Amino acid sequence: MSTERNSLLERAKVHAALGDAARLAIVDTLVAGDAAPGELGQVLEMPTNLIAHHLKVLQDAGLVVRARSEGDHRRTYVQLLPEALAVIAQPSLSDVPRVVFVCTQNSARSQLAAAIWSRRSHVPAVSAGTQPADRVHPRAVRVGRRHGLNPETWRTAQIDDVVEHDDLIIAVCDNAHEHLPAEARPRLHWSIPDPAPVDTDAAFESAYTEIAARIDRLAPAVSPIEATETL
Repeated sequence: MSTERNSLLERAKVHAALGDAARLAIVDTLVAGDAAPGELGQVLEMPTNLIAHHLKVLQDAGLVVRARSEGDHRRTYVQLLPEALAVIAQPSLSDVPRVVFVCTQNSARSQLAAAIWSRRSHVPAVSAGTQPADRVHPRAVRVGRRHGLNPETWRTAQIDDVVEHDDLIIAVCDNAHEHLPAEARPRLHWSIPDPAPVDTDAAFESAYTEIAARIDRLAPAVSPIEATETL
């Protein structure tokens, strides 16, 4: 009986945290991607102290966590916890011609993300890097093959040579997100740890798992231009 009561109390805490328009707006923003508190303030036009208050309520309710940036270590990014999605509506992103996944070297996370996305969505996807490496990381290739992807066509590319007008840019790397120009819109950010410094199959497998889970949440909410025009 105590277990059921604890479950009810936790659920009530989540509903109470979501019973505020400002906090719902924060959660809606975080469903699609991670954001620094300052970025949330800019997007939602809220002062810093108000953002801090609402984030504390959401964090206490188990809806969000903070992760330290791998790029600018002074920054933290707020992430929505996947288990919280059961009570949160998915965002809707329509008229998306193409998705471009970006990381620094375009050698692992962005390559995996583009390949996974292509199996989950009719919206085309490619990848690029802000400082592309000469080749795709061998461990990323192995993980991709292990999950039925085809790495034979994977090549690294410079973001300036890839991105076109109206592409939805998804930065799967803190460094890439922080170095994208302000005018690079529309864009989302997924704060996924770089597996390369650890350089183990387990680290690359963990990156794959997180990327796949995020894509599974976002892909159903993204519709291509063709589908919108038909409707």
